[in-house]
Amino acid sequence: MAIPDPIRIFHIIHIDKLPSIIREGFLLCDATIRQRHPVGTTIGMETIKERRLANHIPNYPDLRVGECVPFYFCPRSVMLYLIYKRNPELAYQGGQEPIIHLVANMRTTIQWANQNHLRWVFTRNNAGAEYFDSYNDLSYLDKIDWKAVMAQNWSDCKEGKQAEFLIEKRFLWNLIGGIGVYSQEQRDQVSSILSNSGTDHIPEIRVKRNWYY
Repeated sequence: MAIPDPIRIFHIIHIDKLPSIIREGFLLCDATIRQRHPVGTTIGMETIKERRLANHIPNYPDLRVGECVPFYFCPRSVMLYLIYKRNPELAYQGGQEPIIHLVANMRTTIQWANQNHLRWVFTRNNAGAEYFDSYNDLSYLDKIDWKAVMAQNWSDCKEGKQAEFLIEKRFLWNLIGGIGVYSQEQRDQVSSILSNSGTDHIPEIRVKRNWYY
């Protein structure tokens, strides 16, 4: 499968985290969030979060995965499936409906990261795994299994489906170009949050039921 153009990156959050992200002006890495009083609902798996805080990025031995803000290259991720199935290893058991997708352009993000001296990489598989490959050169984008990334049925290509883009420390709110939500109810909620936040940056909100299970 050809490399997509443009390449979009996706970060999922519980809707109740959106106000704090807007106030901060950034999405923050897990290492930074843990140094503060957490705001909003955490949806990740704690065992994987702990491993990501310990995992070093091969390109940058002094940088850990948990010190980066993570993105997938697709909606309807494996993580969202675990949320949908209410996996017992998750502390969060509220289902997929309150989960929203924040969407950005990867090349625009890299340009901003370079301007702000923030490191970035992309991976072939889940950066929460014990071993993963990472690259900081766009000429290696063909190392990603794009067919697996875009697969709707990923039971036989789970590792490739979980390829990631990681950016060091923080990600600028103004880089979010769109927000995908489960239904009109969530669209109305996000619209209200944006309207009442005082932000000058208002991404387009779309109901994207096909991004969910």
